[in-house]
Amino acid sequence: MPKPQPSEPSTTRKIDSSEVDLGERIQKVLARGGIGSRREIEGWISEGRLKIKGVTVTLGTRIKAGDYLTINDRVVLWEKFTIQPTRVLLYHKPVGEVVTRRDPEGRPIVFTQLPSLNASRWIAVGRLDINTSGLLLVTNNGELANKLMHPSTQVEREYAVRLLGEIPDAAMARLKQGVELEDGLAKFDDIRFYAGEGANKWYYVTVKEGRNRLVRRLWESQDIVVSRLMRVRYGPVVLPERLKAHSFHELDAKELALLFEFAGMQAEQFQTSVKPDTKRSNR
Repeated sequence: MPKPQPSEPSTTRKIDSSEVDLGERIQKVLARGGIGSRREIEGWISEGRLKIKGVTVTLGTRIKAGDYLTINDRVVLWEKFTIQPTRVLLYHKPVGEVVTRRDPEGRPIVFTQLPSLNASRWIAVGRLDINTSGLLLVTNNGELANKLMHPSTQVEREYAVRLLGEIPDAAMARLKQGVELEDGLAKFDDIRFYAGEGANKWYYVTVKEGRNRLVRRLWESQDIVVSRLMRVRYGPVVLPERLKAHSFHELDAKELALLFEFAGMQAEQFQTSVKPDTKRSNR
């Protein structure tokens, strides 16, 4: 967020929605830009943290071109979040990259591998830890990202996992029924053997939560070693077999419409002007 700038003189008068009959609701605009979810922003509004031209706004307030918006007295350049075509990329994250804006350890960052945006920023739909590879969805639509990550959506995440050693049937049963982890009960919704002989075997597992390192921690709770982990599906979106590590594919209009439908959102009347493509990032 930009550095604070002097705001116009404050007043106790509140802006009523009837005074502003143009533009969009503030929470919708800011959610689109990834500032927070609509519910979070509505909470900030109720707490009096948002102002237009120094005047505290209400939940019904709309924001229009030229409005000077602050959150906690810090200027927000909100106009870059105005209506723009939604873009969604499927990125094949390799092991060793981190899903963060900045890394003090100097490790490779996912966002540096993606095409630049002029009026917004890429938002990761969930995270993958540094040792996990595979499908990472990124979008410039903060509202869509929040919908896809919200626990109430119950989005399935499917992983291919390589395990070391024999897996007892009793351990499999416990992992399907649920085991107590340090942050609560967790389970696999599905476990399927895929291939492998000898020491290493591949399985597909499905979870409906995005807790940190959940898949690894579930297996480790049964003293089972995970030697490789790759996310292959997030909800209806599957990692294409042809998509190599460090590469991305942009969803086309039809694919975007299906993703909006899955997220329970109204499909946009406009679509991205960028032709869908499968590209390899510059490294």
